[in-house]
Amino acid sequence: MINKLTDEISVSPQIAPSDVAALAASGFRSIISNRPDGEGADQPLFAEIEKAARERGLEARYVPVASGKVSDSDTDAFRAALADLPKPVLAYCRTGTRSATLWSLAEAQVRPLTDILARTKAAGYDMSGVANRIRSGGTVVSGAPAARHDIVIVGGGAAGAAVAASLLKRERDLDIAIIEPAETHYYQPGWTLVGAGVFTAAQTARSMASVLPRHVTWIKAAVAAFIPDNNAVVIEGCRTIAYNHLVVCPGIKLNWSGIEGLNETLGKNGVTSNYRYDLAPYTWELVQNLKAGRAIFTQPPMPIKCAGAPQKAMYLSADHWLRSGCLNDIDVSFFNSGAVLFGVPDYVPALMDYVKRYGAELNFNHTLTAIDGPARTAWFTKTAPNGSKTTVKTAFDMIHACPPQMAPDFIRGSALSDAGGWIDVDPSTLRHKKYGNIFGLGDATNTPNAKTAAAARKQAPVVAENLLFDKGLRHAECAYDGYGSCPLTVERGKVVLAEFMYGGKVCASFPNVILDGTKPSRLAWALKERILPPIYWQAMLKGREWMAQPKVMA
Repeated sequence: MINKLTDEISVSPQIAPSDVAALAASGFRSIISNRPDGEGADQPLFAEIEKAARERGLEARYVPVASGKVSDSDTDAFRAALADLPKPVLAYCRTGTRSATLWSLAEAQVRPLTDILARTKAAGYDMSGVANRIRSGGTVVSGAPAARHDIVIVGGGAAGAAVAASLLKRERDLDIAIIEPAETHYYQPGWTLVGAGVFTAAQTARSMASVLPRHVTWIKAAVAAFIPDNNAVVIEGCRTIAYNHLVVCPGIKLNWSGIEGLNETLGKNGVTSNYRYDLAPYTWELVQNLKAGRAIFTQPPMPIKCAGAPQKAMYLSADHWLRSGCLNDIDVSFFNSGAVLFGVPDYVPALMDYVKRYGAELNFNHTLTAIDGPARTAWFTKTAPNGSKTTVKTAFDMIHACPPQMAPDFIRGSALSDAGGWIDVDPSTLRHKKYGNIFGLGDATNTPNAKTAAAARKQAPVVAENLLFDKGLRHAECAYDGYGSCPLTVERGKVVLAEFMYGGKVCASFPNVILDGTKPSRLAWALKERILPPIYWQAMLKGREWMAQPKVMA
């Protein structure tokens, strides 16, 4: 999707390393990346694009810009890069909008506004929202909203699609808009099984258009800022969307750059992660090819999405090596920033049985801080009980890295966040503590529950009920009890089904005579592999609340 602005520059959505050969064949001589690393779960890092460009004789420049927040210094950096690089140039970001905005502002002093607007419109980008800024160089968002909707949902992932479906199930004529820039919706709980060769990556992906409810308005853009006092959201292109009620569920940010050297070596040199769509298959490739050596699995400081995922990767990998007869030649180590294997003690005995079965070495209070991929070396910071810190250096043949995680940038810098940067909501009603017409759910909130799809499945009906209560369409508020679930894949064919609520209290969905979640079970594996994916696609995202009906507050 190359969109030409002039003979010297075109813009496009995110490109892949495999696209660079075609770009070179088309005559492009340079590439500019305007997308910060780590924005999306399927996003290749700039280092990967740069390597592919270098191999094809193209120059590449990294000018990252936070979505919707193009500053004057960003414009200056883009203008300088454009002037310096061989032409023609392709600039890309998530959708191409940031790149088109940067070009528009960079050309403001030398090209008529009408020409800028005409060229960007012909390329598929509406720059009318930044017209005043192009004229004056100002940065203030002003004027009437570009659109108004009764309910605006920020995020089209598991939480956003589910809450939209739950609302429409209750009141089919609601005016709902979902702001989501991504083209693809992912079933991220499936990536653990992709990394174990059980699923293919393609089985976990569907087009966003096919997943979002048909009766919502999809605003395909990224959020730049919130103006809660004016009931408005600012999206890229300096456009504002007004609302009566706002639901915020943008997911979590994977901070790949939080580990020195990780960006440069992901996807090669034995460095992988099931936390990225395109890398989970590489995990399985590494597992199959490793016959001897040292395999390391890491877990960063909490909170993270699906806190069991790092050790799931370890168990499934070690199970393959055991079945293949080479486990005795592989040193398996788990490095955890935390002090315990799993936060709910009831499930630890079963997990420890598998740690012993696989001969895995547990290293607690160890935080991965740096990786040298070509040297196959990793560094950890070890924190002693007295708080003192030392550096631990270790070699590896394979390392599964889990990056540190945080709320998205546009959340952390907004009026909606708490001191830690998370959406500040009441843990029971999921209503914002300051702004009564705003609700939050999913991974970006500060609720003290596990950040899992199972939690979002229980939260969505609660938000739907409480939002409608706020509108006078329900007689009572409902409560979220902190439910979360983590199907711990301890071997291929068996799962320890951890289910718990606020306070780490075990909260089983089935009687023990049917399924005892504290013990490894083939039934729980069948649930994970065969039942939960259809429940996700056909129930949760369709407003069918099987075993997720909200409870009225006492």
